[in-house]
Amino acid sequence: MNEDNIKTAGRLLLGAGLIYAGISHLTFARKEFQAQVPDFVPLKKDDTVVYSGLVEIGMGAALVAAPKKYRETVGKVAASFFTAIFPGNIAQYTEHRDAFGLDTDQKRFARLFFQPVLVWWALKSTN
Repeated sequence: MNEDNIKTAGRLLLGAGLIYAGISHLTFARKEFQAQVPDFVPLKKDDTVVYSGLVEIGMGAALVAAPKKYRETVGKVAASFFTAIFPGNIAQYTEHRDAFGLDTDQKRFARLFFQPVLVWWALKSTN
């Protein structure tokens, strides 16, 4: 498997993951995602979850279907999104909010290290 095929597989997997996450924001995991919305966000937690879910669906679709000339831009937008939502992961840790099986401070802390991986993945799979 050459590097282009690996990047394509990574991009498609990330896109599919974002579409799935976005759908879960709107349906079965809506309450769980509310645990990640920091109190300083000026919107209602449910509204924030719905809006971010819609963004994730759109971004996932763009990662899957964007023409090659736009992929790098889409990757940068996805990386920026992953960076922008990182305070939600920090809030879940610092405010000791259980969600998605993250029911201890150790698990919530370990989750923080996954976000930079998503940023890297978005950039690497689209350049």
